[in-house]
Amino acid sequence: MTVGIILTLCILVLLAYVFDFTSAKTKIPSVILLLALGYLVKQLCSLFNIVLFDLSGVLPILGTIGLILIVLEGALELELGSDKLPLIGKSVWVALLPIVLLSFGIAIAMHYCFGYSLHRALANAIPLSIISSSIAIPSTRNFSAGQREFVIYESSISDILGVIFFNFITQHTSFGVLSFGLFFAELVIIIIISFVATGALSFMLSRLKHHVKFVPIMFLVILIYEISKVFHLPSLVFILVFGLFLNNLDKIKHLHFIQRLKPRVLRVEVRKFKELTIEATFLIRALFFLLFGYLIQTKELIATDTLAWSVGITAAIFIVRALVLKSAKLTLMPLVFVAPRGLITILLFLSLLPQLQIPLISRPLIIQVIILSALVLMVGALLNKKPVSDEAVAEYPG
Repeated sequence: MTVGIILTLCILVLLAYVFDFTSAKTKIPSVILLLALGYLVKQLCSLFNIVLFDLSGVLPILGTIGLILIVLEGALELELGSDKLPLIGKSVWVALLPIVLLSFGIAIAMHYCFGYSLHRALANAIPLSIISSSIAIPSTRNFSAGQREFVIYESSISDILGVIFFNFITQHTSFGVLSFGLFFAELVIIIIISFVATGALSFMLSRLKHHVKFVPIMFLVILIYEISKVFHLPSLVFILVFGLFLNNLDKIKHLHFIQRLKPRVLRVEVRKFKELTIEATFLIRALFFLLFGYLIQTKELIATDTLAWSVGITAAIFIVRALVLKSAKLTLMPLVFVAPRGLITILLFLSLLPQLQIPLISRPLIIQVIILSALVLMVGALLNKKPVSDEAVAEYPG
């Protein structure tokens, strides 16, 4: 059994790499293939009467680590500077507005159709309103440099703002001056912690002489994230600050504190750390979607009682996206198709407390929305037969 599991795991990860490597050519999002592969493995296990231990508890662990790595990878791609401010501004607008519109739109629909409280309905709607950067970013390999950069900023910001919004709604039962004041206090605290922890981790990265240095730093990042979560702090802010700091050293290398970090040495180490992050993100993301596909049951795929809502929510996602892109004066093609749901949606759905859960927002609906949004992404990739030139992309300013 042990040998069989190891062999199967190796083959599955290698196939995941093939899917990721060939997705730019086949135009099929790797998430669809990973889910299908995981589902196929489950059917083969049933066919040959192979019984594995319950793997459902592993999914939230992989999801949490995957979320940290995905946001960190995205932050390590983001560059700050006065020339980037228009792009960042439009990315925040296109990331935030759909979250707000879709969350409240879906929540109000559930409130009037089923009588759920707006607070409970909103907690269930937010996960469906967040773009999955783990799917969106890899899907832009055939896009122009400008469009790819926009998707990296937008999807990473969507992850962070969406999770912060979700935590705020789920951690408060009433909303007033006190709750908003507490939220901003938590934000200030996590920003202070982020700068202190980032300085300490950067110092370690530049000074450690031991041949093993990146793994302990990675686990310290996860440790700080989880401790921050225990105290209900918006811990993704720390991941964002850490990644942005490392990727923008050249912009602040003149500062005295940065000089003490040996920026030339640190720059080399950051490059290695970034490579490790990319590799680890691929592995965790692949295992997460393979496992989620394995846990999918056939009746969830063909659940007709949620299909109408799934189609309606998916249609609303892309209609709102088209309107928001238009309001931001950005070219619709092919950006309008890049609004997949994935790891973030699943992770937040799994973290909902029992008293906040709604029968309609169930595993079948989540699975159907993820698959439908990925299929729309695939259609967009097929229509975008060749990369458009950067000149064809609308200018970000104004």
